[in-house]
Amino acid sequence: MTMHRRTFLSMTAVGAAGAGLALLGAGPALATLAPLGPAPATPFAVGVRKYDWKRGSRPCTTYVYYPATGTAGGNPVTNAPVAGGVFPIYNFTHGFGSSPQNSLFIIKALAAAGFVVPAPYFNHNFGDVNNGNTSKDVSQILTNTLALNASGPLAGHINTGIGVGVSGHSLGGMVTHGLLTSWPDSRIVSANPQSCVDMGNPAASVNAKVLFVHGDRDTTCAYSSARQAYNEIRWPKAFLTFVGGSHTSFWSDNRFPKTVVDWARWTMYGDTAARDRLASDASGSKVKWEAKLG
Repeated sequence: MTMHRRTFLSMTAVGAAGAGLALLGAGPALATLAPLGPAPATPFAVGVRKYDWKRGSRPCTTYVYYPATGTAGGNPVTNAPVAGGVFPIYNFTHGFGSSPQNSLFIIKALAAAGFVVPAPYFNHNFGDVNNGNTSKDVSQILTNTLALNASGPLAGHINTGIGVGVSGHSLGGMVTHGLLTSWPDSRIVSANPQSCVDMGNPAASVNAKVLFVHGDRDTTCAYSSARQAYNEIRWPKAFLTFVGGSHTSFWSDNRFPKTVVDWARWTMYGDTAARDRLASDASGSKVKWEAKLG
């Protein structure tokens, strides 16, 4: 299989696991805008709509999850009415051999917390991840999701001026890191690469707050590579290590979604209480929390 230029990548057994400037692709100044605030005080029910988008000839089928009317909890409801409010975007990209439906625990947590979550389905391959095609697909999906604010059921419910968040696991984490580095999207103000490898040097055009999550016994995506990526990034950043954790073991640990959601709430809504919870979210046995938030 083709590997990215970073020589220490270890991918030997990838497991399943108003439209405004933002719509058009704003420059670095977008990331300096004030956060949306205030964050929702209570969780939402979750709805989902499917969009059969393309980038040129490349399929970009995307399930868009969003805060919905109804009682919080339970499974996402297809085509549910949108809850009242205006919500920021926080993408999630799944890993090799997986799907949005297999990643619902983290997607639902973000949507219930007040985010519109475009979650593309990709028939992943290493070539398209390593040459940037999949990162470019996600950029197109972000543009298409922002455009939903102009017409249709989500019209008026998407914040198009604050910037966007991106996250993903494994190959999805590599796609996410690629959007901060080799194939940058300057609209990104928050990111969460999970179990990723280093995809390049941080881009000057991106100014994002970045949370890495990784198990330090990951035999699929080398922990040392994610550590290099973390060390290279100059932006406000944090690293949640699951000590003894594998490529996917932390998915069953509730500290993972709690930390990710509070990271998104702080970085997108300006929720300082969520920021102040991060250290306790990521506390306890067999975890290590590092942060440079200033």
